[in-house]
Amino acid sequence: MELSSKTKLSILLSSHPFIKEFLMKLNPHFKALENPLMRNTVGRVATLGQAAMVGGMDLNDMMEKIAAEIRTKTGEVVTVRSGATATEDRQTVLMEIIKDLHKGVDLNILKKRFLDLIKDVSPYEIAQMEQKLIQEGMPEQEVKKLCSLHVEVFKESLEKKTLPGLPSGHPVHTLMLENRFAEGIMQEIEDLEDPQKLPGLIEKLSMISNHYLRKENQLFPILEAKGVAGPSKVMWALHDDIRDMMKEVGTKVQRGTVKDVEIEALIHMIKDMIYKEENILYPMALETLSDAEWMKVKKGEEEIGFAWLASVEPWQPSTAPAHEPLPHEQIVNLNLDTGRLTPEQVNLILTHLPADISFVNEDDEVVYYSQTEDRIFPRSPGIIGRRVQNCHPPKSLGVVEKLLEAFKAGEKKSAEFWIQMKGRFIHIRYFALRDDEGKYKGTLEVSQDVTGIRALEGEKRLLDWD
Repeated sequence: MELSSKTKLSILLSSHPFIKEFLMKLNPHFKALENPLMRNTVGRVATLGQAAMVGGMDLNDMMEKIAAEIRTKTGEVVTVRSGATATEDRQTVLMEIIKDLHKGVDLNILKKRFLDLIKDVSPYEIAQMEQKLIQEGMPEQEVKKLCSLHVEVFKESLEKKTLPGLPSGHPVHTLMLENRFAEGIMQEIEDLEDPQKLPGLIEKLSMISNHYLRKENQLFPILEAKGVAGPSKVMWALHDDIRDMMKEVGTKVQRGTVKDVEIEALIHMIKDMIYKEENILYPMALETLSDAEWMKVKKGEEEIGFAWLASVEPWQPSTAPAHEPLPHEQIVNLNLDTGRLTPEQVNLILTHLPADISFVNEDDEVVYYSQTEDRIFPRSPGIIGRRVQNCHPPKSLGVVEKLLEAFKAGEKKSAEFWIQMKGRFIHIRYFALRDDEGKYKGTLEVSQDVTGIRALEGEKRLLDWD
């Protein structure tokens, strides 16, 4: 038997079933092989070269270990054909194409070079390449500019990829269903004959923000935990561009000053994002995440909300993860400075405060947020454990880091901001928390809708309550 970068994983597992358990012990990324959906879809077409890339392993090392396991278990003679050089060359070519795009080399020349030199490319490779560009120092804003161009270059290859059939309720199924709704609304706008209906359609289209929020708060954190951070940062910046354009177009539509070219630009941006999602992000995520991780993505979806969907069908993987007791399910008492409370009481107090709070620990990790009834800014379980720097769009990252540095250095104790949003006046405060010895322990964010408070006049005493 011979192993190479092009050996199909499905063929290997069919002839040597014990390799599945071996791979899962070899690298935690391969635990996705426990998922029948993954084995029967992505697993059927994945090669050892692609598996090594997903696992972040050296291809030759992985093949040598597989060969040794087969020899040990069966006595079969297994040879290994070196594949790392080919894989590295392929990645190098991809990087060079993107860099030449950055230099302004003619797109048609690059498309021909790509088709001549690269016969097939996985969405995961594109995601890895994008991340390497950022790691090498190319600004995220520059990578964002290249995004449309590199999708165009890779389009013919990407379109050969098909997403596996997904059950209703799976997070990717829901995201794709929303994309179909978005396409329907955009088609209505493009076919519109009565301009009086335009404001309503633009407002309806703006609900796509929930679609992007779920990606940012649910999907991106899980991908970051798997070491795939570059694509999410670039996409978040593109989300913000769409939101800004949506707001500008919506304002001009209300004033009657919008131009056709502005509406066309907005629609083009959204359609381009749909293409990037369905041809790069979703296939790459399906290759990378296990069922248990998709359950984490799904948890909290309803807290953020859906775009145009009142609800979605429930979804459970074939093997549901074991339930871990939540803090409020553990019956213990917390001895506080001025009393004792149970976790349930603490949870009730925090979720009934007239303000939203979030807490970031000394390692810049989001470890808590209060799920109040009417949260001002959406939060979901996906952000727990995520670095706070990754919870903000790229354009505000510098301010966030500057604030945290000032808190850690003891230069500032607090900071406050206020904004007007949807007719409401929002007061946002940040507090540096320190222990009795003055050691920095984290940052508390408190957001409050103070519209009603600002409008108060005169007095209303306790005895006046009715």
